[in-house]
Amino acid sequence: MRRLDRLLGLILFLQSRRFATAASMAEHFGLSQRTIYRDMKALAEAGVPVLAEAGVGFSLMRGYLLPPINFSEEEAFALATGGMLLERTAASSLSTHVSSALQKIRAVLPPVRRDELANLIRGMGSTAAPPPPAWQPDLALIQKALARCRPLRLRYQGHGKADAEERVVEPMGLLYYLGRWHLIAWCRLRQGLRDFRIDRMHEAEMLGERFVPRSNFDSAAYVRENMPRPVLRAMVRFHPEAVDRVRREWWLGVHEDRLREQDGDTVFGLSAVDWDHLASWLLTFGPMATVIEPAALRECVVALAEAAARHHRIGPPTT
Repeated sequence: MRRLDRLLGLILFLQSRRFATAASMAEHFGLSQRTIYRDMKALAEAGVPVLAEAGVGFSLMRGYLLPPINFSEEEAFALATGGMLLERTAASSLSTHVSSALQKIRAVLPPVRRDELANLIRGMGSTAAPPPPAWQPDLALIQKALARCRPLRLRYQGHGKADAEERVVEPMGLLYYLGRWHLIAWCRLRQGLRDFRIDRMHEAEMLGERFVPRSNFDSAAYVRENMPRPVLRAMVRFHPEAVDRVRREWWLGVHEDRLREQDGDTVFGLSAVDWDHLASWLLTFGPMATVIEPAALRECVVALAEAAARHHRIGPPTT
């Protein structure tokens, strides 16, 4: 990275937080702390109001802002790609904001880059289905509540529940996993952390009060720690065409894989919570998946396949 680019990057890094230590900046930019101190001195000598406080770190004088900086081609393309994917995975409440942000990006680009970005956007696409219209909570409102440390009043319909119930929660994290957005929040009703699926929220209202955020909370770590603990192991052989899908889809974990040289198949060791769930998934591969062990899983696959065959042999009900 050129020194000028690095100095601009340091200013932007400081602008995005109240304080930053030399160690955190060195780690972020892949530099030594000695280089960071030298760069801070260079910025101060150039008139940038860098403040240093012992035991706290560096900061910029309040109110100091860089003038607008043009995006590089790669930055503009990356933001356009992220915007397109977000429009597909988020509720419609964000689509307008994504579109307006992309318009602003286009507005500050040179004409040639603007045309290239337009070509890129026309050429990109996603086949991911957007959230169902009847279940589109205001994701932008949830983001605001998370950023401002404001509680949310929800009408939430839990898994298997016939009716929605009111909850007041303190947002702590927003994650996208297993094809859904999830809000990790402190539930005042249950007096504990809970994982709320966004598409199960019927209503969301941001309250006027503020809560004290819990420091050092890692929402992704919370989700990992509370995932079902796989206690079963199975060995399954997959056709080469199925290997990539196995690695992408089996979220409970692959604990071993090896290539069978004679036919190109791959043997995976799959972790599971129960055989029914794994067997149902394996059936979607048809003859491209073969259970090696245990026999209990093989029997479960056979039973499910036979039940499906009987069901379809009966035919549709007559009207």
